[in-house]
Amino acid sequence: MPATQFICPDGRRILIQECLTACPRKQRCMFLPTLRAVANSLNRGITEPTVTELIAGTRETYLKKTINYAVNPQDVLYALHGQAVHTINEGHTEGNILTEVRLTDAITSGKFDLYGEILDQDSGVLGDIKVTSSYKLMKALGKYKVDVPTGEVYKTGARKGEPKYKKEWRDDGVKAITDWAIQLNYYRILLEQQGLVVNKMIIQAMCRDNSLRIANERGIYQAIYLIPIQKISDQWLNLYFKAKAFVLQQALNNNRLPAICKPRERWYDRKCLDYCQVASHCQYGIELAQRYKQPLPGAG
Repeated sequence: MPATQFICPDGRRILIQECLTACPRKQRCMFLPTLRAVANSLNRGITEPTVTELIAGTRETYLKKTINYAVNPQDVLYALHGQAVHTINEGHTEGNILTEVRLTDAITSGKFDLYGEILDQDSGVLGDIKVTSSYKLMKALGKYKVDVPTGEVYKTGARKGEPKYKKEWRDDGVKAITDWAIQLNYYRILLEQQGLVVNKMIIQAMCRDNSLRIANERGIYQAIYLIPIQKISDQWLNLYFKAKAFVLQQALNNNRLPAICKPRERWYDRKCLDYCQVASHCQYGIELAQRYKQPLPGAG
């Protein structure tokens, strides 16, 4: 099931259609077209589990498919940012470029962003557009800080005689792009099943807070970064998606809540506390909220 309710600024809940028809307040919390766009982004009308749904925690996907839940429109505006960027690109795909095509196989379905001659003279480039935060981009680029000696020492104070250091960025750390890599590689498989050749896979990551000081403090100085994605074994991908699809389907057939999402899937609890739209319907999420004494997304 898609989300069926919006959470108003005062915490009240209202059916989305009622909100769009006639707001009970004197003034809406945002423009009506914006609310309509948010509502549209929550209901894609796809029945089969998609690539992105299977990559997510099975419990999260199960709850989104089986319960009526509420969202705060303010909390899902980030999805509109991504859609807007996709729309801009889609309107400029003249020539040997395919865009926004949904492909389906026996396991799942997925809609790739761009395929074709999008980066150089190679017509077999699969591209994916991400609008993300400077924090996630920092992790995706493998950036971290190290202490580098300046060659000077403290001349006074408690640390007199000790060497001085300065912080410098390095970008050869572990790149936190597992989900992106799995997603793009399965899009590759779906394209190859159609007889198309994929020679390169590239993420175009746009930093939505690149103009803020916090982005520079995280070593992010550009609005857009290109991140190459390496090929993952087709055999591993098929086993992974078949297993995730089987567990989800069994849970749906038996009306049984799946196990808690794995630590990586729940971003080591950060997603539960700040981003999961159904966390308030999950006992694990409720316990986290009680432990950290903070409201959950969608809790109202």
